[in-house]
Amino acid sequence: MSWSEIFTITSALLQGLGTVLTMFFVTMLAAMPLGFLLTLAGRCRIAPIRWLINAYIYVMRGTPLMLQLFFIYYGLPFVNDFFKMALRSAMVCALLGFVLNYAAYFAEIFRGGLLAVEKGQYEACQVLGLNKVQTILSIILPQMFRVALPSITNESITLIKDTALVFSISVLEILYYAKAAVTRTGSVVPYVIAFLIYLILNSVLQLFFNWLEKKTAY
Repeated sequence: MSWSEIFTITSALLQGLGTVLTMFFVTMLAAMPLGFLLTLAGRCRIAPIRWLINAYIYVMRGTPLMLQLFFIYYGLPFVNDFFKMALRSAMVCALLGFVLNYAAYFAEIFRGGLLAVEKGQYEACQVLGLNKVQTILSIILPQMFRVALPSITNESITLIKDTALVFSISVLEILYYAKAAVTRTGSVVPYVIAFLIYLILNSVLQLFFNWLEKKTAY
Protein backbone atom coordinates (compact mmCIF):
# COMPACT_ATOMS: atom_id res chain seq x y z
CA MET A 1 0.00 0.00 0.00
CA SER A 2 1.39 3.38 -1.05
CA TRP A 3 1.86 6.39 1.22
CA SER A 4 -0.82 8.29 -0.69
CA GLU A 5 -3.32 5.51 0.06
CA ILE A 6 -2.32 5.51 3.72
CA PHE A 7 -2.79 9.29 3.83
CA THR A 8 -6.24 8.96 2.22
CA ILE A 9 -7.29 6.29 4.72
CA THR A 10 -5.98 8.33 7.66
CA SER A 11 -7.90 11.38 6.45
CA ALA A 12 -11.06 9.27 6.24
CA LEU A 13 -10.59 7.88 9.75
CA LEU A 14 -9.99 11.34 11.18
CA GLN A 15 -13.57 12.18 10.17
CA GLY A 16 -14.60 10.10 13.16
CA LEU A 17 -12.23 11.90 15.53
CA GLY A 18 -14.74 14.69 16.11
CA THR A 19 -17.30 12.13 17.30
CA VAL A 20 -14.79 10.56 19.69
CA LEU A 21 -13.80 13.94 21.16
CA THR A 22 -17.44 15.03 21.45
CA MET A 23 -18.32 11.79 23.25
CA PHE A 24 -15.35 12.22 25.58
CA PHE A 25 -15.84 15.86 26.57
CA VAL A 26 -19.63 15.74 26.89
CA THR A 27 -19.46 12.56 28.97
CA MET A 28 -16.75 13.95 31.27
CA LEU A 29 -18.46 17.32 31.71
CA ALA A 30 -21.85 15.75 32.46
CA ALA A 31 -20.99 12.46 34.16
CA MET A 32 -18.53 13.83 36.74
CA PRO A 33 -20.95 16.36 38.33
CA LEU A 34 -23.78 13.82 38.10
CA GLY A 35 -21.55 11.20 39.71
CA PHE A 36 -20.73 13.56 42.57
CA LEU A 37 -24.42 14.29 43.11
CA LEU A 38 -25.09 10.55 43.18
CA THR A 39 -22.35 10.18 45.78
CA LEU A 40 -23.94 12.83 47.98
CA ALA A 41 -27.41 11.34 47.47
CA GLY A 42 -26.05 7.93 48.38
CA ARG A 43 -25.03 9.33 51.77
CA CYS A 44 -28.52 10.73 52.38
CA ARG A 45 -30.17 9.86 55.70
CA ILE A 46 -33.42 8.97 53.92
CA ALA A 47 -33.17 5.22 53.38
CA PRO A 48 -35.35 4.92 50.20
CA ILE A 49 -33.15 7.50 48.44
CA ARG A 50 -29.99 5.60 49.41
CA TRP A 51 -31.50 2.33 48.19
CA LEU A 52 -32.54 3.90 44.89
CA ILE A 53 -29.10 5.42 44.27
CA ASN A 54 -27.30 2.21 45.23
CA ALA A 55 -29.60 0.19 42.97
CA TYR A 56 -28.91 2.54 40.07
CA ILE A 57 -25.14 2.30 40.55
CA TYR A 58 -25.36 -1.49 40.92
CA VAL A 59 -27.32 -1.89 37.68
CA MET A 60 -25.23 0.50 35.61
CA ARG A 61 -21.93 -1.02 36.77
CA GLY A 62 -23.23 -4.59 36.60
CA THR A 63 -24.45 -4.63 32.99
CA PRO A 64 -22.51 -4.12 29.72
CA LEU A 65 -22.38 -0.60 28.34
CA MET A 66 -23.20 -1.91 24.87
CA LEU A 67 -26.38 -3.53 26.21
CA GLN A 68 -27.35 -0.22 27.80
CA LEU A 69 -26.81 1.53 24.46
CA PHE A 70 -29.00 -1.05 22.73
CA PHE A 71 -31.72 -0.57 25.34
CA ILE A 72 -31.68 3.22 24.95
CA TYR A 73 -31.45 3.20 21.14
CA TYR A 74 -33.76 0.30 20.29
CA GLY A 75 -35.92 -0.10 23.40
CA LEU A 76 -36.82 3.28 24.86
CA PRO A 77 -38.42 4.68 21.65
CA PHE A 78 -41.08 1.98 21.99
CA VAL A 79 -42.05 3.11 25.50
CA ASN A 80 -43.92 6.25 24.39
CA ASP A 81 -43.86 9.08 21.86
CA PHE A 82 -41.72 11.30 24.10
CA PHE A 83 -38.79 8.90 23.96
CA LYS A 84 -39.38 8.33 20.25
CA MET A 85 -39.03 12.07 19.60
CA ALA A 86 -36.21 12.72 22.09
CA LEU A 87 -34.07 9.77 21.00
CA ARG A 88 -34.34 10.02 17.23
CA SER A 89 -30.61 10.71 16.93
CA ALA A 90 -28.16 7.86 17.47
CA MET A 91 -25.65 10.38 18.80
CA VAL A 92 -28.09 11.57 21.46
CA CYS A 93 -28.69 7.96 22.50
CA ALA A 94 -24.94 7.34 22.67
CA LEU A 95 -24.31 10.44 24.80
CA LEU A 96 -27.18 9.59 27.14
CA GLY A 97 -25.93 6.03 27.57
CA PHE A 98 -22.36 7.09 28.25
CA VAL A 99 -23.30 9.83 30.72
CA LEU A 100 -25.60 7.54 32.70
CA ASN A 101 -23.06 4.72 32.72
CA TYR A 102 -19.99 6.75 33.61
CA ALA A 103 -21.86 8.73 36.26
CA ALA A 104 -22.27 5.47 38.18
CA TYR A 105 -18.54 4.74 37.97
CA PHE A 106 -17.59 8.28 38.98
CA ALA A 107 -20.02 8.05 41.90
CA GLU A 108 -18.07 5.08 43.25
CA ILE A 109 -14.75 6.84 42.63
CA PHE A 110 -15.91 9.94 44.50
CA ARG A 111 -17.35 7.80 47.31
CA GLY A 112 -13.91 6.26 47.78
CA GLY A 113 -12.36 9.73 47.72
CA LEU A 114 -14.75 10.99 50.40
CA LEU A 115 -14.08 7.97 52.60
CA ALA A 116 -10.37 8.80 52.40
CA VAL A 117 -10.94 12.24 53.92
CA GLU A 118 -10.47 12.05 57.68
CA LYS A 119 -13.48 12.81 59.86
CA GLY A 120 -11.36 15.28 61.74
CA GLN A 121 -11.49 17.55 58.69
CA TYR A 122 -15.25 17.94 59.11
CA GLU A 123 -14.88 18.62 62.83
CA ALA A 124 -12.20 21.22 62.16
CA CYS A 125 -14.48 23.00 59.70
CA GLN A 126 -17.25 23.13 62.32
CA VAL A 127 -14.84 24.64 64.83
CA LEU A 128 -13.83 27.28 62.27
CA GLY A 129 -17.48 28.15 61.73
CA LEU A 130 -17.72 26.97 58.12
CA ASN A 131 -21.13 25.90 56.86
CA LYS A 132 -21.70 22.66 54.93
CA VAL A 133 -21.36 24.27 51.49
CA GLN A 134 -18.10 26.00 52.42
CA THR A 135 -16.79 22.80 53.99
CA ILE A 136 -17.50 20.73 50.88
CA LEU A 137 -16.27 23.26 48.31
CA SER A 138 -13.21 24.60 50.11
CA ILE A 139 -11.96 21.69 52.20
CA ILE A 140 -13.45 18.33 51.23
CA LEU A 141 -13.61 18.55 47.44
CA PRO A 142 -9.91 19.40 46.88
CA GLN A 143 -8.82 16.50 49.09
CA MET A 144 -11.32 14.11 47.56
CA PHE A 145 -10.26 15.06 44.04
CA ARG A 146 -6.59 14.53 44.84
CA VAL A 147 -7.29 11.02 46.16
CA ALA A 148 -9.66 10.16 43.29
CA LEU A 149 -7.47 11.52 40.50
CA PRO A 150 -5.67 8.24 39.62
CA SER A 151 -9.03 6.47 39.30
CA ILE A 152 -10.43 9.36 37.26
CA THR A 153 -7.42 9.00 34.96
CA ASN A 154 -8.14 5.31 34.43
CA GLU A 155 -11.82 5.95 33.72
CA SER A 156 -10.96 8.72 31.26
CA ILE A 157 -8.65 6.42 29.31
CA THR A 158 -11.32 3.71 29.35
CA LEU A 159 -13.83 6.27 28.09
CA ILE A 160 -11.72 7.03 25.02
CA LYS A 161 -11.60 3.31 24.20
CA ASP A 162 -15.29 2.77 24.95
CA THR A 163 -16.32 5.37 22.37
CA ALA A 164 -15.72 2.63 19.79
CA LEU A 165 -18.88 0.95 21.13
CA VAL A 166 -21.13 3.60 19.57
CA PHE A 167 -20.32 1.97 16.24
CA SER A 168 -22.85 -0.67 17.31
CA ILE A 169 -25.74 1.82 17.06
CA SER A 170 -24.57 3.34 13.76
CA VAL A 171 -22.76 6.40 15.10
CA LEU A 172 -20.03 7.40 12.67
CA GLU A 173 -16.76 7.28 14.59
CA ILE A 174 -13.22 6.07 13.94
CA LEU A 175 -14.01 2.35 13.97
CA TYR A 176 -16.89 2.85 11.54
CA TYR A 177 -14.62 4.52 9.00
CA ALA A 178 -11.88 1.94 9.64
CA LYS A 179 -14.23 -0.94 8.86
CA ALA A 180 -15.48 0.82 5.73
CA ALA A 181 -11.87 1.34 4.60
CA VAL A 182 -11.03 -2.32 5.25
CA THR A 183 -14.04 -3.41 3.20
CA ARG A 184 -13.05 -1.07 0.38
CA THR A 185 -9.32 -1.85 0.29
CA GLY A 186 -9.22 -5.45 1.47
CA SER A 187 -6.35 -4.50 3.81
CA VAL A 188 -6.01 -4.42 7.60
CA VAL A 189 -3.97 -1.22 7.44
CA PRO A 190 -7.02 0.94 8.36
CA TYR A 191 -7.34 -1.01 11.62
CA VAL A 192 -3.66 -0.37 12.35
CA ILE A 193 -4.17 3.34 11.74
CA ALA A 194 -7.24 3.34 14.02
CA PHE A 195 -5.12 1.56 16.64
CA LEU A 196 -2.50 4.31 16.43
CA ILE A 197 -5.10 7.10 16.62
CA TYR A 198 -6.58 5.68 19.82
CA LEU A 199 -3.10 5.12 21.26
CA ILE A 200 -2.07 8.72 20.53
CA LEU A 201 -5.28 10.08 22.10
CA ASN A 202 -4.76 8.09 25.27
CA SER A 203 -1.07 9.01 25.40
CA VAL A 204 -1.93 12.72 25.30
CA LEU A 205 -4.60 12.16 27.94
CA GLN A 206 -2.15 10.30 30.17
CA LEU A 207 0.38 13.12 29.88
CA PHE A 208 -2.28 15.65 30.84
CA PHE A 209 -3.33 13.71 33.93
CA ASN A 210 0.29 13.11 34.92
CA TRP A 211 0.79 16.88 34.83
CA LEU A 212 -2.44 17.39 36.81
CA GLU A 213 -1.35 14.90 39.47
CA LYS A 214 1.91 16.77 39.92
CA LYS A 215 0.08 20.11 40.19
CA THR A 216 -2.29 18.77 42.87
CA ALA A 217 0.31 16.77 44.79
CA TYR A 218 0.90 19.51 47.33
